Amino acid sequence: MSLLQLKDVSVSIGQVALLDRISLSVAKGEILGLVGESGSGKSLTALAAMGLLPLIGGRITGGAVAFDGKDMAAMTEAQRRSQRGGRIGFVTQNPMTALDPVTRIGAQIDEVSRLHLGLTRAQARARTVDLLTQLRIPEAATVANAWPHQLSGGMKQRIVIAMALAGDPDLIIADEPTTALDVTVQAQIIQILGALVRDRGLALLLITHDMGVVAQLCDRVAVLYAGRLAEEGPTAPIFAAPGHPYTRALIGCIPTEGMAKGTLQGIPGTVPGALTFPPGCRFHPRCPRAQAVCATQTPQGNPACHFPGGADA
Repeated sequence: MSLLQLKDVSVSIGQVALLDRISLSVAKGEILGLVGESGSGKSLTALAAMGLLPLIGGRITGGAVAFDGKDMAAMTEAQRRSQRGGRIGFVTQNPMTALDPVTRIGAQIDEVSRLHLGLTRAQARARTVDLLTQLRIPEAATVANAWPHQLSGGMKQRIVIAMALAGDPDLIIADEPTTALDVTVQAQIIQILGALVRDRGLALLLITHDMGVVAQLCDRVAVLYAGRLAEEGPTAPIFAAPGHPYTRALIGCIPTEGMAKGTLQGIPGTVPGALTFPPGCRFHPRCPRAQAVCATQTPQGNPACHFPGGADA
């Protein structure tokens, strides 16, 4: 059974439609990678899943979000707040700005477990130190007493993960958790997230633009482009035979060992803004396979393409 399920979710801010009928799900013990270039709608999808759209003036205009079988829209704000930080943990994409600079590390983690688990100060601090130890942070008790500015970027990201775990969640939503980190630290964070899912049986929605990370970590992948779902399915088959030309192009951007100089592919153009979404298939202005029908008719199905599969022309 799916723990988190989005069914035909459409989102608008003001009069501008940003997401168009997004459907995806993630079960306990599963990692779903949500991928696409900047501006594709990945973070907006995460905000919709957590019921945080009103913070940016957004609203769900169609479809539904269910968590553990319950409609999020039918919950009161207090009920949604109890889910966030409790049963749903969130890892932000920039650890440099995610932490309160004038509050010690331990106090920020303690607050989550005190609020959502009802622990005493002493119990919360013991849990914090245990979480930091599990996240392979040396001298965890000392780190808990440190200030955010005293820690490296990679260490700060582990602190943000500890905060996401402090409420004993069933689901973690990680929004590009390795973007601001160097390659070595990125690998460590990805390894930690994978171990959390395996050891704790969590569900993980991993938002990223890095197809290499998806190939390494995710059980399934959902590809977003300009507010629409291009393709979704198990990771291995999609990487072996991508059906949507956008998926194929993203995979083509991954550098591989032994790649000849000058053979790394790019995708011409940029993701259109919400005010300039083209008619028909939104990828057609950048697609090497596009034909006349692509500019007028919206493709349906999975993959959402009029001419799926095969090599690009």
